Order: sequence, then structure tokens, then C-alpha cells
Amino acid sequence: MLNFKAVTLADKDIIQHFTLNSTRRNCDLLFANLCSWIFVYKTQYAVMNDYLLFRFYSGKRLVYMLPVGNGNLRPVLEAMVADSESLGAPLRLHGVCENMRTDLEEAMPDKFTFTEDRDFFDYIYLREDLATLKGKKYQPKRNHVNKFKRTYPDYEYIELTPELVPECLRLESEWYTESSGKERDALLEERCSMTYALKHIKELDITGGVLHVGGKICAFTYGAAINYNTWDTCVEKADTDIEGSYAMINYEYANHIAEQYTYINREEDLGIDGLRKAKLSYQPTILLEKFIAEYNDHKK
Repeated sequence: MLNFKAVTLADKDIIQHFTLNSTRRNCDLLFANLCSWIFVYKTQYAVMNDYLLFRFYSGKRLVYMLPVGNGNLRPVLEAMVADSESLGAPLRLHGVCENMRTDLEEAMPDKFTFTEDRDFFDYIYLREDLATLKGKKYQPKRNHVNKFKRTYPDYEYIELTPELVPECLRLESEWYTESSGKERDALLEERCSMTYALKHIKELDITGGVLHVGGKICAFTYGAAINYNTWDTCVEKADTDIEGSYAMINYEYANHIAEQYTYINREEDLGIDGLRKAKLSYQPTILLEKFIAEYNDHKK
């Protein structure tokens, strides 16, 4: 029997024992995300046979992630099948990447059907690419950065600290007010997550930066480590009236992330056209495909 419990700040060491040492680069596994989005997903975790398990709600449906760990995966999956069925539904796994799909097929052949989940693909970049913007493909981004430097020679990039949180939240409030439609709905949840994360910077091991022009904030960003070589940019907000502010905060942040992190995960686009276009414009090294895997017992 699996003993699930709600994810809390006190569970950081247990959860990160698995995630920071894993090869998985999914933004879903970032501890800061697990905590700050719990008001939406009601995420719970359990540990079994040296595997970390998660279950959470997608809308009104209880779903799971593929366990993180090492060893024989099959008995853990069987326990998850039993847990899900005891709650009235067949096992459904979200955020299953291609390599995880292989693990599932090896552990339980022909027991899962897979559906692509495009809106939740992760955009992953080489940190060095974002920090240097070298090459022809990044010429437009270099142009934005260079123009920003010429236009605002007094700009400052400052490390995000708790004292700067109020002005970050003020900027986000202005940004939210100007949004509409599907984007506005997504941002309403994001601002709740952001408020929680910014109020628990130290507990969540978050680091970030604030961009000032003329002594006033024009952009901010923050993130944390998913694993030993992949950093996650959780949030990036900028004043669109300050031309180039998005390009500049992205560039500065990439230059302040520790060099041990080869990759930067800039998360999903949620099916929002503007976000998809922006994330693709930075030429991701990896578009991390994700699938929904549904358990079916029609083959024995």
C-alpha cells in the first residue's frame, strides 16, 4: 500500500534526494514548482523501493507522474495501478517523456497507450547559447540586447532578494492587468504561484534577478535547479514599454546562472501562441516531448 502525503516545504530534502540526482530535466520535478503550484494540483508524494512517486489533480482527475528512482520499476507501477483503481480510475500518467515511455514499455509491455501532450512540451536551451547569443541564429537577440545597452546605459541588473519582492509583484500586477483571454486565465494561476515562491525564496533555493532602468524595475526573473546539470527559469516578466527588456533580462540571467548547469529549461507554452512564438525564437536545443500514458489491461 502506498502512503501518499501532501508536498510541503519540510519535504525538500526527501524529494530533492531523488530529483537533483536524476537525469530527468522536466520542469514538473522542480521542488519550487511542486510547492508553489500545490494550490492547483494538490500534489502528494510517496516513496517505495527507492522510487519517488507523485500524484496530483489535472482538473478533477487524479493523475500520476512516472516514478523517479532506480531499480525494478514493475512492482512500483503495479502498486500505482492498485492505488489508482482503489480511487475509482485506471492509472493515468502525465509528463511522460520519450525515454520514460521506453522505461514503461520495458517494465509493462503493451499495457499503456500514449497521447502526445504538445502544450506541455518543455523548451530546453544550452546555458552558453543564452549567455553568449553567438551565431547567426541569435543575431536578432543580440541586436535587441545591444540596442538596450545603448538606449539605457544606466541600467542595472541586481540579484533578487526578499526586499525586492514587493516591486516585482507590482510589475507583475501591471503585466496581468494588460493580459486577456486564455493567457489571462493562465496568468491568474501563475501569479498565485509566483506570490508564494517569491515569499519563500530561501526555503525554495530560488535565485533570480531584477533589471532596473532609471532606478525603476523593468523586468525580473527567477528559477532553481531541477537536477545537477539543468536549471529551470520559472518566471520571466518585463515592462513591454521598455524595448528590449525581455531580451536583456534573459541574457543577464543566463550569465548569472552557475556554469555547472549546462541546460536551462524555460518550461512549457501552455498552448498560448505568444509564448510559443517567444520560446521558439530562442532556438531550443531540446523540445522535450511529453505524453499522457493511460494504463489498459486488455493484453495480458
